[in-house]
Amino acid sequence: MVENVIWPAYLDANCSRNEGRRVSEDLAVPEPTVDEIASAVQQVGYDAVIERDKTYPKEYEPRGRVVVKGAEDASKSDLLGAVAAYVSALRE
Repeated sequence: MVENVIWPAYLDANCSRNEGRRVSEDLAVPEPTVDEIASAVQQVGYDAVIERDKTYPKEYEPRGRVVVKGAEDASKSDLLGAVAAYVSALRE
């Protein structure tokens, strides 16, 4: 089973590409939480496991990460785009 990891920095509008953002600025949201990301992953149709004690290698404060299970049929960029769209929809 393939597992994808989504760090909050991947979707964070406050991060540059160099700092870890992996989606375009128009899809990114300011300071996404692992809870929002996990909800969005479940909306997309995959299982999500939150690991709160993890720290993204380019950051110093632990923000956690979300492990996505069962997403072997989607590319990482497609998954991130869909999750980012759902996170911004959740905030409206």
